[in-house]
Amino acid sequence: DVEYRIHQVIEEAARFMRHGRRTTLTTSDIEQAFRVLNIEPLYGHTSSNPPVFRKALPFPQVASAGPVYFVEDEEIDFDRVLREEKITLPKGVSWTAHWLAVEGVQPLIPENPPAIPRETEPDATKAETLANGSGALAQNAAAKRQQQQQQQQQQLVKQVLSRELQLYYSRLTESLLPPSNDFAKRTAALASLRNDAGLQALLPYLIRWVGEGVVSSLKEGVTSESDGKVLEVMMDVISALLENNTLFVEPYLHQILPPVLSTLLHSALPPSHATHLRTTAAQTLSRVLTQHSTTYPSLSPRIMKTLLLALISPGKSKGTREGAIRGLVGVGKEAVRKGLVEGGGARVVESECRNAADAGPLINSVMDALRVLQPTSDMVIALEPSNPLDAEVLAQLKELLGELFAQRVAENAAWARTILGMSRSDDS
Repeated sequence: DVEYRIHQVIEEAARFMRHGRRTTLTTSDIEQAFRVLNIEPLYGHTSSNPPVFRKALPFPQVASAGPVYFVEDEEIDFDRVLREEKITLPKGVSWTAHWLAVEGVQPLIPENPPAIPRETEPDATKAETLANGSGALAQNAAAKRQQQQQQQQQQLVKQVLSRELQLYYSRLTESLLPPSNDFAKRTAALASLRNDAGLQALLPYLIRWVGEGVVSSLKEGVTSESDGKVLEVMMDVISALLENNTLFVEPYLHQILPPVLSTLLHSALPPSHATHLRTTAAQTLSRVLTQHSTTYPSLSPRIMKTLLLALISPGKSKGTREGAIRGLVGVGKEAVRKGLVEGGGARVVESECRNAADAGPLINSVMDALRVLQPTSDMVIALEPSNPLDAEVLAQLKELLGELFAQRVAENAAWARTILGMSRSDDS
């Protein structure tokens, strides 16, 4: 059995030798053969450190024994080893992970370069501002604070972005803001955001810039014409970023939606910009849901809940309700049906606009939303109150939509039945 095992090991080792295109059998071949045969290998014999054999002196007592070889052991001088300088072994190569930037902000950790310190305002200027307390000094202080915030943001951009992207960011924001009245530059900047590739690193800064611009325009309560122009630019920037197919915007949806919904549902937009702003915000909201509702199934219900609360909650302004209606139109037909018909939004608007003089835009927005449910037909037939079936349909319309909108929808019988979820065959 021993001879058989030895023959088996040598044969398997020779196979490794032939595959290695060698003619000398090594200890590594024997070790590989042991592993293949599931035998514990011999330790201390490696091909990288071959043993050195030394010939022993002949034995006079046994002359016929022949030459004897043995493995020479190295003699270690402990005095020499103790006198030698100790060598500290370096640490082995290892890999660690850390965040270079989180949503465009560099974390303050030792692995990242130190942040540039923010310049503080001199104490003398602060004391002078507090002592005088005049409007001009307060305005200058506010302008200085805003300038410092811009400098801090630019310093943050310098830490992460390349010089080319920094220059692109500064020129882009200068071209888009209303003080720059060059329409050609603004159009070129929006076209660049809509079509250029390689803007992924700049995306968090642009979204943050849009959010800050919307907040600064809406924080005063009543917006001016210049604020309306700023809001139009911000909505155009968000729309352009969503249209750029090379950008991955899903991680930033929670930062994109607040500016859009704030513009859509704000109560005091400039009258000359209100309709355009709410329409643009509704279209942007529709694009977000179309592109990302499959990835985030809870996105559409959450937006629907926000719009319904803005539509039917008591105490809301007409501008907020109009924005909620336009938002429902952007979400889709089922949102309009659930919000205006099933949710009672049309009745709430009708009760508020019954005796109001400035309710024209709100009424028109409700009718535009209801037209989303209108079927396409070349022949329009109105409901006949004398017909018992039509009278029943009209009564249901008044119950769901209110007197004002029921009378307008009753001019088209097919439209009225579609709103109620009925067909002509249901009446017959």
